[in-house]
Amino acid sequence: MQTETRSPDDSPPQAPVAPVLDVAGPDAGAAEGTTRTGDPPASPLTLAVLPLRNTIVFPGTVVPLSVNRAGSLRLLEESLPQGKMLALVMQKDPANDEPGPADLHEHGTLAKVISMMRQTQNGVVILVHGEDRIRVKNPVQTEPFLRAEVEVLPSVAPATDDNTAAAMANLRESAVKLLKLRPDASEEAVNAVNGIHDASTLTDFLASNLGLEVGEQQALLEERDVLRRIARLQGHLYNQLHIAELQSKLRQDVQSEFSEAQKRAYLREQVRAIQKELGEDGGTEEQVEDLRRRLDEAGLPDKAKAQAKKELKKLEITPAASPDHSVTLNYLETLADLPWQKLDEEHVDLKKAQEILDRDHYGLEKIKRRLIEYLAVRKLNPAGHGPILCFLGPPGVGKTSLGQSIADSLGRKFARISLGGIRDESEIRGHRRTYIGSMPGRLIQELRRLGTRNPVIMLDELDKMGADFRGDPASALLEVLDPRQNHEFVDRYVDLPFDLSQVMFIATCNTLDTVPAPLRDRMEVVQLPGYTEREKLAIGRSYLVRRQVEEHGLKPEQCPWTDEAISTVIEDYTREAGVRNLERQIASVVRHVAAQVAKEETDRVEVTPAVVVEALGAAQFGRESRLQSSAPGVVTGLAYTSVGGEILHIEAVRYPGKGGFILTGQLGDVMKESVRAALSLVRSRADKLGIDPKEFEETEVHVHVPAGAVPKDGPSAGIAMFTALASLYTGRPVSKDVAMTGEVTLRGLALPIGGLKEKSIAALRAGIKTILIPRLNEKDIPELPAEVRETVRIIPVDTVDDVLREALVSE
Repeated sequence: MQTETRSPDDSPPQAPVAPVLDVAGPDAGAAEGTTRTGDPPASPLTLAVLPLRNTIVFPGTVVPLSVNRAGSLRLLEESLPQGKMLALVMQKDPANDEPGPADLHEHGTLAKVISMMRQTQNGVVILVHGEDRIRVKNPVQTEPFLRAEVEVLPSVAPATDDNTAAAMANLRESAVKLLKLRPDASEEAVNAVNGIHDASTLTDFLASNLGLEVGEQQALLEERDVLRRIARLQGHLYNQLHIAELQSKLRQDVQSEFSEAQKRAYLREQVRAIQKELGEDGGTEEQVEDLRRRLDEAGLPDKAKAQAKKELKKLEITPAASPDHSVTLNYLETLADLPWQKLDEEHVDLKKAQEILDRDHYGLEKIKRRLIEYLAVRKLNPAGHGPILCFLGPPGVGKTSLGQSIADSLGRKFARISLGGIRDESEIRGHRRTYIGSMPGRLIQELRRLGTRNPVIMLDELDKMGADFRGDPASALLEVLDPRQNHEFVDRYVDLPFDLSQVMFIATCNTLDTVPAPLRDRMEVVQLPGYTEREKLAIGRSYLVRRQVEEHGLKPEQCPWTDEAISTVIEDYTREAGVRNLERQIASVVRHVAAQVAKEETDRVEVTPAVVVEALGAAQFGRESRLQSSAPGVVTGLAYTSVGGEILHIEAVRYPGKGGFILTGQLGDVMKESVRAALSLVRSRADKLGIDPKEFEETEVHVHVPAGAVPKDGPSAGIAMFTALASLYTGRPVSKDVAMTGEVTLRGLALPIGGLKEKSIAALRAGIKTILIPRLNEKDIPELPAEVRETVRIIPVDTVDDVLREALVSE
């Protein structure tokens, strides 16, 4: 079944915007088989039903409808030769292209087809006249179009008393007042309202022309009581009158201000003439000449050059005291400073690039290899449009510094734009030059500051942008990050195309969950996972300690560090995937040493774990560790967080009751569903596990995931939840040396998960000896750090049977 609508895509160019009242003689009367207000309902009619989308046709109005779809065209071809009457009914969901009887509203309009005109080869325009309200009753045909029995519903006429007359007069007066306040309303519309004396006709006419929501129009169509329709329309009129009065006041204020502006402009011209006679206007001419010279040197494109000449002429005749003078001057200076033709010479030396990356970053071999490949392509095809790289990873893993290293290896200038907290689209696209203080967007400002058209620009914290009534910055970035579109990027302030295709954009984010899908599609995501403790130790020894010692004015021999001291800081004073907090804590220890040296208490301090504790105090974090003993119902799970991997101790207990089930530990909806699925799986395998089914009815289960104050969620806890419950009911403890991750199905299959590297690092850090992972994650094992693969035994599993076989302690 097809849907017809008067949407902009389907309506003919000549179609009126709103319905008109049919007051043109005999044709406006009721058609055969229809009823008038107050008449008893006639016997049901059988008519073809034409569904409408977001369109209501009221009785007494004439409306053009565009018919383009094959089913609707067939409806007209087969129905119109037999009669001109159709049932017009709006569908409930406008997105449904093939609505059935259940997808349509019950109430609609009986309409007569006045004329039909072919619009295109596959479409026609019909002009229909609304006759009466109807109710669709019994469908008698559904294919190729809907035909049904319809019942004509007469309106309930109001009583002819003073209250009815007052309500009619009030409605008409409000409608006329609203029309007079609208600048686009014609005198014919006012005369039409004054010329309607029938209450039902007046309400239908106003309902069609007040611009109401289609839902409210449908409600008015379904309302048979005329007095109730009058009351509802009166409420809408009051609201629109209030808005129209405010708009009228604003128009008057603007006209008054415009007249005042003309007066001020005339007086400024007088002042300018006086200044010219006194010889005091030479400053503006000097500015204009200087700007003209700078604009000629900037090498503007033809379109920009024409705009600059126009603005220069405007600046010449604008008084220096005028606000427009400063606005025009700032705009021309921006055009003159932009690097329209300036490009830094690029030197792609892959050996040097590798040296810079190795110098600035420890590890990250896979990331470095990808960057070298990226630079190799740039060397072979400098004019090519490579992908936009997006570094994804936890805080402190070196995403921003990688961008600086890329710029250094290419010999390009580098700029960083922090997008965190940006909610205004104008931060990207710029502000329009409609007020004093407007300025270009952040991109144009950075290019103006750098003075080159091919820098490396890092869009930092891409995932922390917001959106509000001022626009969506993420949508504005779609054009910026598309190499096929950004060669003609138009900043609203500059209002001229500027070529961004030579800019190398690099984005960073901590998570992709808050990055819109179209924006993710513009970028190639390069993941930077967290560091292992061994990697952090090497970074601290080779980079962080040396840098902090130099920044605090000490010599390396005055503050040597032992590896044990660095490990103490890593294990007891930091809990992160990166090394940012590690460097902060190292700086605190170095300050402690610097204070002793400055006081001349000593000239050298070797930093040992004891010195670390003296400087930083008691340990801030307890080391994650495996369970001290094996117990039924207690399982070690693995989780992925924004700061790396963590281990979770899942606890389950049971006690006498009536089969209740309790979940605590601030579990999210996904984890709650995992627990319920795991319990159902355990109950379904009770016989296989040797569990008495009566135990499920005679005991209650409590599942808790410490710590209770930390929210937890994610689709990877199913295996651990099942193992905890199976262990609890069978009484067999889970090995304290085993941790596991993976989701579970009701058939007992292990589903793949993400973040395996971070989770395995957390297991290594906690002293776990064996990890159970889904078989489908076996392909990720080669990507794990060598330290993990050498120390931890990783066992892929297919089903929960494999999990229990590896995890439960043998009896």
